Amino acid sequence: MKRRSIASSSPADPGRRERPPGRSASSSIRVPETPSQVEEILDALGVEPTRGWGQNFLVDREVARLEAALVDLPPGRPVVEIGGGLGLLTAALLERGFHPLTVLEREPRFAAFLATNFGSRIHVREADALVDPLPRADAYVGNLPFSTATPILERLLEEGIPHGVFLVQREVGERLAATAGSRQYGKLSVVSAIHGSFRLADRVPARMFHPVPRVDGVLTVFRRHPMEPPPEDRGMLERLLAGLFAQRRKMLGNTLPPLLEELLPHVPAAEVVSEAGWPEDWARRRAEEISPEDLVRLSNLLVRPEDSRADPSPVPGSSRQG
Repeated sequence: MKRRSIASSSPADPGRRERPPGRSASSSIRVPETPSQVEEILDALGVEPTRGWGQNFLVDREVARLEAALVDLPPGRPVVEIGGGLGLLTAALLERGFHPLTVLEREPRFAAFLATNFGSRIHVREADALVDPLPRADAYVGNLPFSTATPILERLLEEGIPHGVFLVQREVGERLAATAGSRQYGKLSVVSAIHGSFRLADRVPARMFHPVPRVDGVLTVFRRHPMEPPPEDRGMLERLLAGLFAQRRKMLGNTLPPLLEELLPHVPAAEVVSEAGWPEDWARRRAEEISPEDLVRLSNLLVRPEDSRADPSPVPGSSRQG
């Protein structure tokens, strides 16, 4: 059967015929999939959606099913859902046969709703993905709040998740997947590249949420393959990236020397970047043109003793000739 385009469907169309809450094909689970159904349940639970928590609920079952289908695992493998909300994605994950399915939800009333609605089919934990311990799983999935998606993803990456599928704000998704030289490339792109790779799967228009957010979303897929060598000091890398990308449009010949003088006093910038295997024309480039690997190598040199930095051998994978 031909799948309708996500970008062309209109779940919030006022002319669309109202349906009762949808049922999973494999169970009696009922989940809201129209704005009015979402409002009805929110009223019953006494919950007022807040912008601070990014509570915009997906109201298109096809998007939820596509998101679940992007999880590259066979049925019967453990999956964690980040933020169950009102259960539309939860139902789609159950349809795919993932088990056990653990759902993290920090809003107590949503957690109780999910536990009542899905019963023993899922494990519900009232927990905050930003701070509470994460269950072990083969994949992590979630419609992440647009307002807090970046810190949640950074935490998940640091925890070493192997695979993930996430619906995030479109701008955030583009930055996660960006490569050096693109307009979206920046600090978040480098951080994600340290852990693996993100790819963009499909755009999700704002009208497919309720309340309707101001921006579109995008489905992203993550696969873990850690960078080698890894950063030796995350604090140093953070300071380097913050300094460089704060002036991303300026030439590195103007921005890097004073930054390196602050991070590693009395060592000429040209000497350090040469040891890091940077391209010879680095001074005429901008921060957004330097690869994650080159940035990590430079960061590692900044935390090594001077006698261990000098190494005349070529740097594997360097972009010196680039």
